Amino acid sequence: MFRRESAVEYFKELVDGAMEHQHVDATELTAFYVVQLLAGFMQQPAIDGAHEDAPLAIRLARALESGGVRQRAGLKQVGDVSLFMSGFFSDSFRRKLVDLDYYVTIGGYAYNALSRVESDTFSTVFAELGEKFVAFVDVLAEVSERTSCVSNADLLRLYEKWLKTGSPRSGQLLVERGVVPNMSIRSTGVQ
Repeated sequence: MFRRESAVEYFKELVDGAMEHQHVDATELTAFYVVQLLAGFMQQPAIDGAHEDAPLAIRLARALESGGVRQRAGLKQVGDVSLFMSGFFSDSFRRKLVDLDYYVTIGGYAYNALSRVESDTFSTVFAELGEKFVAFVDVLAEVSERTSCVSNADLLRLYEKWLKTGSPRSGQLLVERGVVPNMSIRSTGVQ
């Protein structure tokens, strides 16, 4: 039997479950923003500019150079695309010129820049997203795994992801698969 529910209801259940499972504490408004982000990407496969040719760093610079509404829209787009791509498609960054860390850094910076606009109703949401960017990447990654048919994780790839980001979720997945992450190796910057 199939359930009929909206994309928002569907993603709210998944996001709430992932946040609880990973012990991510966030305001209700921030959780709702993430749900709306996912629903928006599903209803409109390409957010305006998501397939723009310019790299995210260039788009971030352009947004920072502009002002007012254009700046906020540009920063929001960069943050949203970074969060979605790094959460839903982190495995696709393997063997690419840019890696997951690039998206995490750019997205976190964009959201933090947005949070400084005190007149913006969502400034506290953007502050929380910027501050907890890796945690929200993990939430989206769990939602992605629950919504797709994936094979068993490649442990080496998961370990490399943990080495690069220090993601608590990646560390927990490694433990669940019988691999104990070694913090001393991560802190020495293995090449």
